Amino acid sequence: MEFPETEIAEIKKFMDSLNSQKNCVVVVEGKRDAAALVKLGYSGKILEFHKFNGMIKFADSAAKYSRLILLLDGDRKGKYLTKKIIDLLKHRTKIDLLFKKKLVSITKGKIRFIEQLVCYESYFG
Repeated sequence: MEFPETEIAEIKKFMDSLNSQKNCVVVVEGKRDAAALVKLGYSGKILEFHKFNGMIKFADSAAKYSRLILLLDGDRKGKYLTKKIIDLLKHRTKIDLLFKKKLVSITKGKIRFIEQLVCYESYFG
């Protein structure tokens, strides 16, 4: 797949910005999402929602972080999980949706699933 140079530059800036965040954790749905972020150079802490066997266990574990960056998929399930997480944790920790919005903006909505970020991997190196 070919991408405009500006889009590739924006994705690289996005990853640099994500890596520069301190005292936070990125939340994704599963291991393929986490793997995609790592392949693009993300070096911070990642929580995979599906490893927690349920919303309550996830919420209890995630609440110990001062800030959660939610990077859940843009499908119905991802939107549902985002809403649930916000409802459960909004009074316990800070929830950041700016990176998700930025990703949608950069890719003009083409990337709906975080695991699809691997299509940019060949431009990183």
